[in-house]
Amino acid sequence: MPVSVTSTLVAPTTNATSDFSRRSANYHPTVWGDHFIQYGVEPKEVDEIMEKQIIILKEKIRQKLVPGNEKALSPLMEATFIDSIQRLGLHYHFEHEIGEVLQHIHNTYVENGIITLNKDLCSLALVFRLLRQQGYHISPDVFKKFKNEEGNFNETVTADVEGMLSLYEAAHLRIHGEDICDEALAFTTSHLELMTTESSPSLAAKVNHALKRPLRKNLPRLVARHYISTYEEDPFHDETLLLFAKSDFNMLQKTHQKELGSISLWWKDLDFATKLPFARNRIVEAYFWILGVFFEPQYSLGRRLMTKVISMTSVMDDIYDVYGTFEELQLFTEAIDRWDIRCLDFVPEYLKFYYQALLDVYKEIEQEMAKEGRAFCVIYAKNEMKRLAQAYFAEAKWLSSNYIPSMEEYMDVALVSCGYHMLIATAFIGMGDIATEKAFQWLTNDPKIVNASKIICRLMDDIVSNEFEQKRGHVASALECYMKQHGVTIQDAIDELYRQVTSAWKDINEELLDPAEMPKPLLMVVLNLSRVIDVFYKEGDGYTHSKGSTKNQIADILLNPLAV
Repeated sequence: MPVSVTSTLVAPTTNATSDFSRRSANYHPTVWGDHFIQYGVEPKEVDEIMEKQIIILKEKIRQKLVPGNEKALSPLMEATFIDSIQRLGLHYHFEHEIGEVLQHIHNTYVENGIITLNKDLCSLALVFRLLRQQGYHISPDVFKKFKNEEGNFNETVTADVEGMLSLYEAAHLRIHGEDICDEALAFTTSHLELMTTESSPSLAAKVNHALKRPLRKNLPRLVARHYISTYEEDPFHDETLLLFAKSDFNMLQKTHQKELGSISLWWKDLDFATKLPFARNRIVEAYFWILGVFFEPQYSLGRRLMTKVISMTSVMDDIYDVYGTFEELQLFTEAIDRWDIRCLDFVPEYLKFYYQALLDVYKEIEQEMAKEGRAFCVIYAKNEMKRLAQAYFAEAKWLSSNYIPSMEEYMDVALVSCGYHMLIATAFIGMGDIATEKAFQWLTNDPKIVNASKIICRLMDDIVSNEFEQKRGHVASALECYMKQHGVTIQDAIDELYRQVTSAWKDINEELLDPAEMPKPLLMVVLNLSRVIDVFYKEGDGYTHSKGSTKNQIADILLNPLAV
């Protein structure tokens, strides 16, 4: 990479109505229709009573997090309180206060990286996880006390379900070389799976949810929606915190509905469903994807721009993967590389709509960044979009010649074609002054955390999408490349790719520890993009085939308010 495109632009000889056979993916239509447009055209109602209530509730919660305050909790109770705040989706209100509390806990109860608390498994695992999440280098050796003389975890701890769940969640923050965390995750996973068949329905549901969606790999909005309902059933819940969580969730939901309504209106006006009917119509799913990256109110512009870019990318992917002929794709790739409105004369008729819309999206980004005095960042984003098109074209060349590359050759291209480098650059655009030119230069150098996120995206996508894509004719995936190169079965290849995904998650966890290379909000974008992949692609391609769990998740976050 980048792949060279050497054609000279000449008017195409084919168009969308040509009678030669084109491939088809038969994607299902949008499951949402025009439902969300209504939120974009309705005037936004300001619930002043709710806003005032939220301010009062927020201050009450903040008082409990201020060390030395008469309403403040003991450090261990604070750890539990912080865990609830984070799970309820309220952490963005209290980042400073949470940071101070965890620093206090670290200073008081950690010596040379070892937690000195003489507490139960549940508490120790919770403190370990919270401090790790905050970036502290905490040793997992504290868990050795729960092992027997043979070096295995004591079977007696399996009776402590909350402790097992806490250790399970903590182990997901493992880094390379931490055998005890690897063992803890294997131990808790196997025993928790047994519990799902032997426990009461409510406990089995709780355990099942944790096994399917561990906190480290779940989206904060999904965590909040689920936890609000379970927290409410806890007889010891904090009534103020619960009311704040519900009110905040509903206020955010209205903001997100308004954003999605406006974006849906833009999408409907483009009319790709009619002009490019072969492409996936997934504007709602695209917004949900970006909501997983950043949900906070201050990133509204970032969500708008990023959703438009990922939607255009989804269509571009289908142009290369499903519909375009090799000659058309050659012309199209060079047009994107030149990024010039005059190239409209040289692309096929059906691609003129798309090419114009693509240039318009980036023109909007340029205008928004000019207002902020950050025009420099658009160049980086455009270059990543050009690289993406070149990677798509490289794969089209492989397909046209039935070529199966080596795993190394495949990954060189496929880590670009997964689109995550381009999406991270686009996310940085919408994050304001914190995303300096230095941050974009750092991104250009493909740092370890970014590469790890791309590996997770590419390999999880390839594993679950392989069968569907190969039926219609598709470039060889990582599975085919690995099987051919190493002469192994498909299951062997799947196992190896999942091993690489596990390793990539350890890289991400490692890179998020202090001292971090970049400001934490920028690194959280990379973590959250990785989480989106686990949610969308753990059990299938939930973006392309969005009628099942994806539809339910979107309804939970973007349609159904909570009863307050």
